[in-house]
Amino acid sequence: MDHTYAITTQNLVRHFGPVKAVDGVDLAVHKGELFGFLGPNGAGKTTVIRMLITLLAPTAGSITVAGYDAEAQPQEVRLRIGAALQEAALDNKQTGRELLRLQGKLYGLSRKQADQRITDLMDLIDIGEAMDRLIGTYSGGMKRRLDLAAALVHNPEVLFLDEPTTGLDPISRARVWEEIRHVNRQMGVTIFLTTQYLEEADALADRVGIINRGKLAAQGTPAELKRTLGSDVIVARIEGDAAAAVEAIKGIQAIEGVEAHGQEVTVSVSNGASLVSAVALALNQGGVRVHELTLRTPTLDDVFLQVTGNRLQNGASAQQEAEVEQKTAAHT
Repeated sequence: MDHTYAITTQNLVRHFGPVKAVDGVDLAVHKGELFGFLGPNGAGKTTVIRMLITLLAPTAGSITVAGYDAEAQPQEVRLRIGAALQEAALDNKQTGRELLRLQGKLYGLSRKQADQRITDLMDLIDIGEAMDRLIGTYSGGMKRRLDLAAALVHNPEVLFLDEPTTGLDPISRARVWEEIRHVNRQMGVTIFLTTQYLEEADALADRVGIINRGKLAAQGTPAELKRTLGSDVIVARIEGDAAAAVEAIKGIQAIEGVEAHGQEVTVSVSNGASLVSAVALALNQGGVRVHELTLRTPTLDDVFLQVTGNRLQNGASAQQEAEVEQKTAAHT
């Protein structure tokens, strides 16, 4: 068994009929790492996570999780992972404690062992007195935290979190973030996190992978990925011909890169403050009407735009990829 990595994939492929949902993905997630996995909806990230947790077989390629082959030894993998997916499968007529005891029983824990784990998790996951209330009375944030606790009852080596804060208010999201950090740092659990919030990946992840059209398009620490764009970014929101805007800006010395996506032109520079006026002048001389010109440091959203051609928030509907699976599974 490989004792260095918690998750590896080699040339991972998954087809749904003619659709290449995942097309040759190589991953290597170190033990104890918090790995963020990003991509537009429909890009393949949900399909990847379903294969990693043994809910879906790959068309080709190999997967190891917690040192075991996910295809040849799926039961060994399942015993060593926890998963909190987008839709928490919680019974509103149970209490939080009853659900966690049942989860422990399913993994072979005795009542005493399960109760001890619940006590440990209550210190880590902020559930408090709600543990003995019906789940139907929980807020969305409380349900997410309970689902996180349920995924941790059996003390897994690897935890998969699929968009754990989608739909939560900012305060609830911040609390879930803190608990994810605790699980990773205090318990040493490797976490594979998919998210639609770039600031979430930036704040939590040691490294980030961006999947686009089934391929791993970029990978690295958030700082490394942002450095590829230079130390500053000038963003021009324009009217008219974006290609003309790009040509006008390209003539400026010290410009590290310029790209147009729709009516937004992104300019990568090392010293933005000294070049904003030059960019504005070049656009004006090129006959380009500018609605807004801003200077800021690069964000993961800028990296995402460069890699995928879209802002993450402009992706397809959240259910699109699952619908592709359902509609085409009959062809496999």
